[in-house]
Amino acid sequence: MKLLRLVPDKTNLRFMSWRRISYPFTAFVAIASIALFLTVGLNYGIDFKGGSLIEIKTTDGPANIGEIRGKLGDLNLGDIQVQEFGSPEEVLIRIEHQGDADADQQEVLTNVRQALGENVEFRRTEIVGPRVSGELAQAGIMAVGGALVLILFYIWIRFEWHFAVGAILTTLNDIIVTIGLFSLLQLDFTLSSIAAVLTILGYSLNDTVVVYDRVRENLRRYKKLPLDELLDRSINETLARTVNTSLTTLLALFALYIFGGEVIQSFVLAMIFGVVIGTYSSVFLACPFLIMLKLRPSAFRKEEDDNKAIQA
Repeated sequence: MKLLRLVPDKTNLRFMSWRRISYPFTAFVAIASIALFLTVGLNYGIDFKGGSLIEIKTTDGPANIGEIRGKLGDLNLGDIQVQEFGSPEEVLIRIEHQGDADADQQEVLTNVRQALGENVEFRRTEIVGPRVSGELAQAGIMAVGGALVLILFYIWIRFEWHFAVGAILTTLNDIIVTIGLFSLLQLDFTLSSIAAVLTILGYSLNDTVVVYDRVRENLRRYKKLPLDELLDRSINETLARTVNTSLTTLLALFALYIFGGEVIQSFVLAMIFGVVIGTYSSVFLACPFLIMLKLRPSAFRKEEDDNKAIQA
């Protein structure tokens, strides 16, 4: 068991003294992520842009990407993306939206089949219209925004407004930085990416609430301890749980990334990054935000004493 204990029981790291570094570093990364989103933008997938997605496998050996791109270019279908997908025989084709009728999209698929010939196995075809893609984008934004609002109210009721605002700032930073990753690496941003962002949001929030709950307990227990020392103690007491949870999650995610195939690689990569940034924010941002928001332990403890007096 000692070999599995990654964080010693009597760890006493001074996390609050590092906020002079974590604040500017976090602000720089968040601003850079916003700048990337506004300038480079996201590589929206078929889910949000509309169009056709075709996955094929050549049956006569490795696929010739140049030849496939040339054959499809002769069809005059507009923007076409052809890339190797997994093994050398597998190819993923993206074709921009053609017309407003489903018949136009079906005609595209028919023309693609004729152009590529018989030595191609069509493994997957997806068609998404622009109206549906717009509704999906709106629903995704509403899902993330609604989750943040509900989190704010829950933590406000469960703790105090300082904790609620601190948790929202922490999770909002994680979302912004994750979106920055998608912009930087130009990963496909699809409905699965929205699911990844929501999962990261929940993971980060869970870590943050665990730390905040220990802060609240220690506010009752150590009534004369200065706030920065109390916050350091709270983080150190939950550090073993945070590290163990993150590492076990990362082990599973790395296995998925290596062996899960390219279909889910963008999703898993975002999750890996989200777990890392979520762990960082719950340790180096969540509690320092309480100091920035001027949490007053004396007022909190007075309220606790008043509640005890009423119960007595």
